[in-house]
Amino acid sequence: MRNTALAALAISLPIAVSALAQTTSTTVVLPGEVRTYVLEQKNPSVAYEREIVIGEPLPETVKIYPVPDQPKYGYAIVNERRVIIDPNTHTVIEVLE
Repeated sequence: MRNTALAALAISLPIAVSALAQTTSTTVVLPGEVRTYVLEQKNPSVAYEREIVIGEPLPETVKIYPVPDQPKYGYAIVNERRVIIDPNTHTVIEVLE
């Protein structure tokens, strides 16, 4: 009986962990003033041949502008789209529409 219970636990544990991992979200809630500030800026757009993907870095050649009083956030205008970026890693946090 005990071996059966252990076997059932061994089978179900990876399934439970997998389900938990799938429900974990990496959504970042931006302060409203970051979004507002970025939408108001008139910097030039840069061309980028690849798709902009949240969670992936942009090349170091893309100029990142700082967001005043918000050191965790920067932005760039890429392919005419405003992109919120982590200035330390160049990782895309959000694309504003």
